[in-house]
Amino acid sequence: MSNPPLPPVPAPVPPTSATAPTIACDIFCAVIDNFGDVGVCWRLARQLAAEHRWQVRLIVDDLHTFARLEPALDTELARQTLAGVTIEHWREPLHAGVALQVADIVIEAFACELPPAYIAAMARRTPPPIWFNLEYLSAEDWVADVHLKPSPHPRHALTKTFFFPGLGPGTGGVIKEQGLDAARSTFSASAPARQAWWERATLGPPPSPDATVISLFAYENPAIDALLAQWRDGDEPIVLLVPQGRISGAVARFFGLPAFAAPTHAERGNLRAHALPFVPQTAFDELLWVSHLNFVRGEDSFVRAQWARRPFVWHIYPQADAAHLPKLDAALGHYAAPLAERARTAMDRFWHAWNGAGTPDWADFWSHRRAFETRAATWGDELATVGDLASNLARFAKSQLK
Repeated sequence: MSNPPLPPVPAPVPPTSATAPTIACDIFCAVIDNFGDVGVCWRLARQLAAEHRWQVRLIVDDLHTFARLEPALDTELARQTLAGVTIEHWREPLHAGVALQVADIVIEAFACELPPAYIAAMARRTPPPIWFNLEYLSAEDWVADVHLKPSPHPRHALTKTFFFPGLGPGTGGVIKEQGLDAARSTFSASAPARQAWWERATLGPPPSPDATVISLFAYENPAIDALLAQWRDGDEPIVLLVPQGRISGAVARFFGLPAFAAPTHAERGNLRAHALPFVPQTAFDELLWVSHLNFVRGEDSFVRAQWARRPFVWHIYPQADAAHLPKLDAALGHYAAPLAERARTAMDRFWHAWNGAGTPDWADFWSHRRAFETRAATWGDELATVGDLASNLARFAKSQLK
């Protein structure tokens, strides 16, 4: 069945004497696996539109995965507008330079490769657009050396600029909305808001003050059985919050259940687990804020855990030949460096065990809870000094516009 023709592209808002010219931005996103690619792009698109007043168009090839993060999205529409962002279904070969009006700023997210006809249209545009290749987040030292480096196109008079998110100075930073800290503080200070969250998410009241609340968002992980057993047999009550995902099957098997989907809850020993529904992206932060420890995965939830200012454990996306482990060590190098030796060693061992190198030792890790809580707070302050990704990108882009 042929795709229906796209409606006309809306023209940019004309400037007036009271407004600066509107900057138009196209973000191309190919969903490779899981939710990280579109999750980062959707956050970036919303922030550029809301805080920088750009006219943003997000072009995505997989609307069904996108809809898991944004339930208001209609997967049947070729074009729609949500949160001030125009969203288009990327459909090659129709979606090319002829179909699209080339924007002032073009962001090729995660080397997704723009359609050749769109690139040709970029070359015909006068002046040519500012073209970014938004890379994956890495804490490795070499990132600062290649961030903002230009790459001339081999055939067209175009230059692509590599934009690298990172955790240290000289990088693009990570995504953080202007109101995030205030929202976290308001939620954390409001007992009614927290109670409402528990009643909505678990259909019950908040746990007792002596319980340790842990959120578990992870890929499939052979270390989970040992960790669940340690929580079950431990001396302190553990309340485990498990958003629906790839780890849910292992949790179900541990409790002898056929599945572990909301609103299921189960209890063994000192471990009580609640299955949570998959929540929209905008609601994920509250899960991190109600927890004392957050297990996160990939890129998007990894960043949100850092802004939550709670201790966390990162399940990095596994790569062949353990190529992901240097990236894990680089993140630990930034995050764990100021910790006392014993606490730093415990964190290193636990993160590595969770990523396939050994068996996690919960008692050893959590004995350093207070040190981890202090570090989570100071790390949030350090990371903020790098600047947020959207603002860093917008600032550089404006400096390049002629």
